Amino acid sequence: MELLTSAYGTSVARRAQLVAVLAEPEDLSPARLRGLTGVADALEVRADLVGDPDPHRLRRHFRGPLTYSLRSRRHGRRSALGPVERRARLLRAAQQYDLVDLEAMDDLVPELLVGIPTRQRRVSWHQPEATRPDRGADRWFGAAMREASEALRHRFAAMRTVPAAAYLLVPQPGAQYGAAAPLLLTGLGRTDVTAFASGPAGTWTRVLAPWLGAPVVFGRAGAPGADGMPSVAQLRSDYGLPALPPLDALFGIAGRATGGSLAPRLHNAALRHLRLPALYLPFPVDVFPRFWHWAFVFGALARLPLRGLTVIAPHKRGAVEVADIADPHALRCGAANVLWLDAGRWRATTTDTAAALHTLARAGVEPGGRSAAVIGCGGAGQAVALALDQAGARVTLVNRGDARGRDASSRLGFPYVPLSRFSPAGHTVLVHATPVVERPPFPITAADRDAVVLELVYRDPPTALMRATHAGGLVGIDGWDVLFVEVSEQFRLLTGHPLPEALTLRSLCFGSAEPAEAHDLAKPAGQPPARSAMRSASGEAT
Repeated sequence: MELLTSAYGTSVARRAQLVAVLAEPEDLSPARLRGLTGVADALEVRADLVGDPDPHRLRRHFRGPLTYSLRSRRHGRRSALGPVERRARLLRAAQQYDLVDLEAMDDLVPELLVGIPTRQRRVSWHQPEATRPDRGADRWFGAAMREASEALRHRFAAMRTVPAAAYLLVPQPGAQYGAAAPLLLTGLGRTDVTAFASGPAGTWTRVLAPWLGAPVVFGRAGAPGADGMPSVAQLRSDYGLPALPPLDALFGIAGRATGGSLAPRLHNAALRHLRLPALYLPFPVDVFPRFWHWAFVFGALARLPLRGLTVIAPHKRGAVEVADIADPHALRCGAANVLWLDAGRWRATTTDTAAALHTLARAGVEPGGRSAAVIGCGGAGQAVALALDQAGARVTLVNRGDARGRDASSRLGFPYVPLSRFSPAGHTVLVHATPVVERPPFPITAADRDAVVLELVYRDPPTALMRATHAGGLVGIDGWDVLFVEVSEQFRLLTGHPLPEALTLRSLCFGSAEPAEAHDLAKPAGQPPARSAMRSASGEAT
């Protein structure tokens, strides 16, 4: 096991400026503005989304600097003003705002440059979607990243001919998952340039950019946006921003939909607590082998090597395929949810097995001799089925899609029943391992009175299955209990360190301040959370 050692104390932590973006009408309310005091350093008004609020009213509730941005359709947003009206609004904003965003090319005209002094200018460029770069071949990742980074450098060289207080470049994520944007920052040696990729695929570049030299990081004043911008609250709770402690390596979660996962919040809290120089990021991935190749190229170019991943649907099979060593459980079910570097070799395993058995044991449930049904034959479902079998249970597989169900049955050697013909009667352990949360996947009223329901997904409010389980008086173990066990085991594998006992994972998730004795791993399983979570996860439980 390669321990990730602390680099704290050898360098002084830096700090980024945290900018709260007002992008919804409710962001202009006095309550929200006052709530940003002491949380954000500055505000940015997206006038193309919220109009032109009175800056004096904003300053009554928020004391920090104000930026005015009127994003045009050419730069990917709503404003379709003609040049005369657009320039009039920008010049008017210069009389009242500390910084005014000027879009490269269109706004860099004598009228605006004369009326807006250098100290108030932010020159920006947002790449239109129509010019999204070609994906290219895997073998050219390194060259493609360098070429994209060089193209951004040329773009910036043209922008900096106009003196300004700040510069902003936002390319499309493209084939290199937005890697060109953070790579641009690594060699500039400037403190006035911010660059990140747009869209949900570029969220990780927004978060990482300050560590590579960007002076600011942007977060929505309200909820996270569809454009990939996290909320200010999320930047603070999930990534510890605006503090910038030393950074030598990256971890992350890789899957089709990573935006709702709580894994970054929990892992980064533990990394900060132990003062380990690493950051855990969300990586939306379409094709896992391409991402795997890209990760090593990016790590080498940015000098931030990838040291481990948690992997969620639909890439758990891909995690087994790229590993140097996969443990027997992962090989048998053909799926892994953790990849980590160990003595120079990549190992793969699944923590779903240990999590399922641990949470059942904490609820006082001994699987041996019981009849268990596992609903869902994805990677997590197969791993739990194997664990139950090894614990002495009689396992039946259940799946909506017949092909996957029969394939899992053939692979594992367990009987299979299509979901359309499944009845929970006769099974005293029922494991739900699908992402369906809106309705119970089977009629809970038909379950035996002594049945225990274990669900792998976590949601707030509770899923339909958990609500029906508790309403029927059955023992229900929801995905929160599974999550906390999995995170503890995954963190140990990824870093070589146990999860700090001082961290209360339930408090981190729910924004509460529970006493130390209510630590998650000591809390009896089967109880619903005491407080509501800030948001829910998507896809399979990690």
